[in-house]
Amino acid sequence: MDRIDLHILRELQNDGRLSNQELAQRVGLSPSPCLRRVRQLEQDGVIRGYRAIIDPEAVGRGFEVLVSVEVRRDRETVEAFEEALQDVPDVIEAYRLFGSPGCLLRIAVADLAAYERLWIERLTTLAGVTEVNSQIIMKRIKEPKGMPVDVRGV
Repeated sequence: MDRIDLHILRELQNDGRLSNQELAQRVGLSPSPCLRRVRQLEQDGVIRGYRAIIDPEAVGRGFEVLVSVEVRRDRETVEAFEEALQDVPDVIEAYRLFGSPGCLLRIAVADLAAYERLWIERLTTLAGVTEVNSQIIMKRIKEPKGMPVDVRGV
């Protein structure tokens, strides 16, 4: 990847709806080579997709919780737990961690009552779960804006 590719990535992270014409202009290319580079970045898996950023309140999921989960540490149990998480739509992010806790989840639901139901009916019943600790998010201080892409060093 060269400086232009990194510039393309930065621009698309800022606005994934840019037309190829606008993107080409911003990165200093003509449209055809710009489109070829974008397609190559997609084909190489550098650009993994495009998404809309949705206001959680607008879709009834304004109550967010960070949940640390301890799971028995044998391969079969961990794999079963991770597979079961795929079927819980309220879990919007999940990470396996080194050390303790073993897993960190970001959950988005309507309200405290909805989270309590999820906690009782799903989280504590998942394979191998030995402990569940919840931290309710008070305020978002910094929103995810994508990966930092530094074009200066290339």
